[in-house]
Amino acid sequence: MLKRQNPSTPEHRRDLAADGGALSMSHNDSRSFFSLSQLVLSAGRIKPSPALKHSKITYFEVEIVDVQSKKQICIVDKVPPASTLLDVKHKFHKACPQWYPSRVGLQLEHNGPFLKDSVSIQSLAVSSIVTLYFTDLGQQVGWTTFFLTEYTGPLLIYLLFYVRLSTIYDQVESRKSFRHPVVHLACFCHCLHYIRHLLETLFVHKFSEGHTPLKNMIKGCAFYWGFTSWIAYYINHPRYTPPSFGHKQVSYAALAFLLGLKPEEIKKSILLNSLEPGSLSDLPRAKHGTCWAWEPH
Repeated sequence: MLKRQNPSTPEHRRDLAADGGALSMSHNDSRSFFSLSQLVLSAGRIKPSPALKHSKITYFEVEIVDVQSKKQICIVDKVPPASTLLDVKHKFHKACPQWYPSRVGLQLEHNGPFLKDSVSIQSLAVSSIVTLYFTDLGQQVGWTTFFLTEYTGPLLIYLLFYVRLSTIYDQVESRKSFRHPVVHLACFCHCLHYIRHLLETLFVHKFSEGHTPLKNMIKGCAFYWGFTSWIAYYINHPRYTPPSFGHKQVSYAALAFLLGLKPEEIKKSILLNSLEPGSLSDLPRAKHGTCWAWEPH
């Protein structure tokens, strides 16, 4: 049978003292933790130390050397790795204004091919200094200007002969002569041929941003304009005589002209123009010897 402990006994007083000490220690710990929390909060948030930047951008120096004299023209400095050769040409143009970008030809080797404008400097660099050889390509014109000038001339020149200007033909003889219907048909076919080329140049064909020397345009214009002047002079001459075989010869010539328009190739040009640039590589290449491969324009 359990005995009830007397609260006045020494053992009971010893247990109460022990419980009171534990409570006071717990209370002191709580106050200490609260004080520490207040101290941390008053100090503010701890900011993380900034990370050290170990990566550095490497710039290249492009040395431009004349391909003939081997003398240094200038140095294009602080060229980022992602820069293309066109960016270098623009910076070179700022240093040497007399050479605009389309006139500058750059080579990696003395007798090497000219580099494309889309080539990155990083792909050419072996060290931090890139040496490129400079060639003056002369005055340049865009491809659209090249073809528009080449095709507009024959169209206008033929019409000047067709109206029989007084500076070209004798006016008295021009008034007396009768124009054969084939003369009008020849003018119509000639104008239709070059109008078709002009419309294709403006709306169908896509040209790159490249350029060609001005002397090439002069050669092309001399051929087209000269040949047009030669045939237009005789066809529109007041003493022009009709074809020897009559209507049969005219009909065969008109049929050959219509076949020469090549409507299938016009459809191909429109189709290629509508494709995305990246999808052109998936198309089959034209075989050598076909009409498409030998097309001069």
